[in-house]
Formats: sequence, structure tokens, C-alpha cells
Amino acid sequence: MVFSSIPFLLYFMPLLLLLYFLAKDKWRNGILLTASILFYAWGAPDYVLILIATTIAIFYLVRKMSHMQGAGRKAVCIMSCFFSLAFLAFFKYSNFFIDNLNHLFGLIGVMPMAWVYVALPIGISFYTFQSITYIVDVYRGDKPMNRLTDYMLYIMMFPQLIAGPIVRYGDIAEQICTARHTSWDSCIQGFCRFAIGLSKKVLIADVLGRVVDVALGGDIGGLGMWQAWVVLVAYTMQLYFDFSGYSDMAIGLGRIFGFSFSENFNNPYISASISEFWRRWHISLGTFMMNYLYVPLGGNRRGKGRTFVNLWIVFLLSGIWHGAGWNFVLWGAYHGFFIATEKLLGIGKRKDENTVI
Repeated sequence: MVFSSIPFLLYFMPLLLLLYFLAKDKWRNGILLTASILFYAWGAPDYVLILIATTIAIFYLVRKMSHMQGAGRKAVCIMSCFFSLAFLAFFKYSNFFIDNLNHLFGLIGVMPMAWVYVALPIGISFYTFQSITYIVDVYRGDKPMNRLTDYMLYIMMFPQLIAGPIVRYGDIAEQICTARHTSWDSCIQGFCRFAIGLSKKVLIADVLGRVVDVALGGDIGGLGMWQAWVVLVAYTMQLYFDFSGYSDMAIGLGRIFGFSFSENFNNPYISASISEFWRRWHISLGTFMMNYLYVPLGGNRRGKGRTFVNLWIVFLLSGIWHGAGWNFVLWGAYHGFFIATEKLLGIGKRKDENTVI
């Protein structure tokens, strides 16, 4: 189920809003959590129990970690992060790894490894990243959630589970654990934001997508120069309006339910440099990479050479996160190279020096 689908717009959303606003404050988190589980089960029924079980395991590991000190605390933090990342790695990258391994076996005359392809659960990347923000934020001193259901709501809340934005635990914990103030103004603002995102998705992205699909599904070699440029621009706009439209819908839905999600896009196509572009595109991912990868690697505190290496590592892993394929690896590697080069030349420089870009 996606936000622009008829089942969501005509059945799921109206019924949820009716139940949510008729209920007392103390029941609203439970209603929203139940709706989120049903929403996920609609799209990935085979994986919803695995998602719930993993969420419960992380909750109790982090609770145990919060009462520990010293090396034991750090060990549990590392173990919890490894558990979350291993979950992502198995479902997202095992097929890619086995395919490449079998290709290598074929080159050296070894029988390929038998393998049953693993389907990718929807939203697993965003689920994993939010699990890591919870683990690391609690390790750094934030108070863990007392109730399992509150943590499950943070991880599985349907507006941002499928395509973000990535919501940092420290930014939303209070909104979940205390009674949220909702008003007609916030609901209207949320509905307007949702409508803007829905319009981006349905009226622009989907229309452009049909044009791009026809062009790329035919004889690409037969496209003239101007036709190729039109298709290129159309695809660029489709990608932006689809992703930013979904983010707008997620932010709008969150606002309706009393949550304040961070912005995810800020007019990226007006950027004057690649560094500026990545500060404006998928902002929540850049913020995550800065706080949970770039800074732990040392940021820019260990000299220029290490700074450039850290930048390259961040963008290489960002490319791998976007998809399991060599094209994504190369995409991340050359973006990391360009970002490091701009950093060296002082292009797109910003005041806060301890940032990824």
C-alpha cells in the first residue's frame, strides 16, 4: 500500500483518522502502532513478524546497555548495531554477493553455489537506520524508552517507514513518550502538506514516469540528441518529484498526528556545487551519515588526508546503501571523489566544518 493508492486514500487513512481523533490521548499511540503494523503487513506480510521480533530484540538489548558502564556498554552497543546491520545486509545484499561469487566461480571453473533468492522487505533500510539512531543516541546518553510499544511506534510508524525521512531518535522521543498537542491548525497544515506531496507524485512524477518508461523501454540508440536530453531531464524531474512528494506526504501525515518530522529536501536543483546539492537532497540521510558515520570516523579532526578518506568512505557506503549493484558502488565512489575534491578546492564551503559536505 502506498500513499497515492486508492485503498490508502479512501479506506485506510479515513478510518485511521476517525479512530485516532475519537480516542483518548492515552490510546492514540496504540492505535497508530496497530495501524502501522497493518500498513506494513499489507505490503510485506511475510516479513512483518520478523520486523516485530527484531524490534523487540533491539529494545531489550538497548535497555540492558543503558544500565551498563565502560567496556561492557560499548560492547553491547557494537553488538546491537551489528545485529541491525546484519539484518539489512542479509536481505539487501546476499543476492548480490552470491551472484558475484558464482560469477567468480564460473571464471575459475568451479560449480556455482546453489542459492534461493531472498526477497527484499520494504522499508528495511529506513528501519535499520532508525534502529541505529536509537542504539547510538542511548549509548551517548539519551534516556531509553520505558515502554516497548513506544519504541515499536518510533521504529514502525507508517508515514516514514517506507521511504523516510530518517527520523533521529533524540528528535522525536519526547513527542512519542508524552501527550502530543494536536490542533485544527496543525491538522490543516498537515493535510495541505500531504496534498502537495500527493500532487507531486500523481500529477508530475507519475506522468513523467510514463514518458520515461516508453523512451527507455524502446530503442535508446535511436534517440536523437534533443530527444535524449528531454528524456534525461524528464527522468531527473520524475526522480525528484517522486521522492520529495513522498517525503512531503510523510511529513504531512506526521503533522496530522502531532509529530514534527525533519525536512528532507530543500530545492536541490538550484545548487551551485555538488556539496551544496547533497546538503539539499535527502537531507535526513546526509544528517544520519554525518552523525553516525562521518563523526565516528573522525570527521575532519585528524588532518586533511583523513578528512578526504572519511568523505570518500561515507559516500561509497551511501552508494551501496542506495542499491545492491556495482553501478551504485561506482556512483558512491565518484561522488565521494567529487565531494573530496570540492573540499580540497574550497568549493561549496559552509561555516560548520565538522559536516560531511
